[in-house]
Amino acid sequence: MPRTLALSLVLTALLSAGVQAQGLSPIEQRIGDEIKAWQPEAINLLERSARINSGTLNLAGVRATGEVFRKELDALGFKTVWIDMPQAMGRAGHLVANRTGPKGKRLLLLGHLDTVFETDAPGPLWEREGERARGQGVGDMKGGNVVVIAALRALHRAGALDDTSITVLFTGDEEEAGYPREVSRRDMVELAKLSDVALSFEGAITGPGGQAMATVGRRATATFDLDVKGRQGHSQGVFGSAGFGAVYEAARILDGFRQAVVEPGLTFNPGVILGGTDVAFDEANAKGTAAGKTNVIANTVTVRGDLRYLDYAQRDRAHARMREIVGQHLPGASASITFRDSYPPMAVTPGNLKLLELYSQASVDAGLGAVGAVPPTARGAGDIQFIAPIIDSLDGLGASGGAAHSPSEHVDLGSLERSAVRAALLIYRLTR
Repeated sequence: MPRTLALSLVLTALLSAGVQAQGLSPIEQRIGDEIKAWQPEAINLLERSARINSGTLNLAGVRATGEVFRKELDALGFKTVWIDMPQAMGRAGHLVANRTGPKGKRLLLLGHLDTVFETDAPGPLWEREGERARGQGVGDMKGGNVVVIAALRALHRAGALDDTSITVLFTGDEEEAGYPREVSRRDMVELAKLSDVALSFEGAITGPGGQAMATVGRRATATFDLDVKGRQGHSQGVFGSAGFGAVYEAARILDGFRQAVVEPGLTFNPGVILGGTDVAFDEANAKGTAAGKTNVIANTVTVRGDLRYLDYAQRDRAHARMREIVGQHLPGASASITFRDSYPPMAVTPGNLKLLELYSQASVDAGLGAVGAVPPTARGAGDIQFIAPIIDSLDGLGASGGAAHSPSEHVDLGSLERSAVRAALLIYRLTR
């Protein structure tokens, strides 16, 4: 087990066993009361934002969703601005809200306005089912955005936002970050350099026994491109003078990865494979075509895959082993592999674990129980990974639900209140 993962799990156990309730101060009690009283309006805000389709490529929808939250932040005294991306990137841009003051740590709060659901996606925009709601992006992560607003509103009502330094950044392309990343995430990185702590409100994960969990680490994401060539010829000559062809070579390589590139926390997935004598892959739209005949040895295979790792050392070991396997060609075949990094790793650091400790203490003091740590392998990629190397970070502070990225995506409406209470108390204590 990687040391960082083991440390995370040990700290989770210690937090769960050792945190004791210290109670809330009068102002903290008021903060919690404000959140509870506003719960019906929080649900209404979630519904209004969810009824707007804001798939990453629906630029107008992303901007419209941003306006819903911008009005809320304006009402709380934040200075808001919309940051456009270059038109050629095909992304809507980001909403930034800021206030500055001399108190406590400088916080950067992260959310995102886009969803994976484009305008033709199946599934309802919003359906209320008692204490649960189903809809596109209700958990990932419009529910998290609402948690941010509910927490900040309660702090404002209690007079606890005065003289604090808090920046809110709701990105418009988290689900499919625009290229080049140096442009689409430039503002986020610059804001992180002006902050001390980053808190991200991706959906919360519920652990065993219903325990709340937060994220102190995430694996990096990357891709691999495997291109294989074979000697085209009559199928009667396969295994002999004509060689093995591209399909057998690709199969050998991929099975070699499966058997020999094995480490805890490391995964690689060949998401698309095309093989034959006439292959075309459309990178921009992630689809392609292949043609061939059963009596002809295939001369081309194209594989595009996903690679996830805990840290750069693990990445480098995986790259070296995969290149070694690729280089062991079958007769009559050749292959090459290239790698592209996407999201950097969010390492499990002492600073991140300290934030979890403070968050868990706030939860216990509010009567909501201790908060554990999500193993880094249990989460996908997220915006916070671009800035976690710069400042202490904690993620997964949003609403809880399930079936994310599917037509059945849903959110537990009661979690809006619970998550907002935890977040507001943490923000209050960090900014004293």
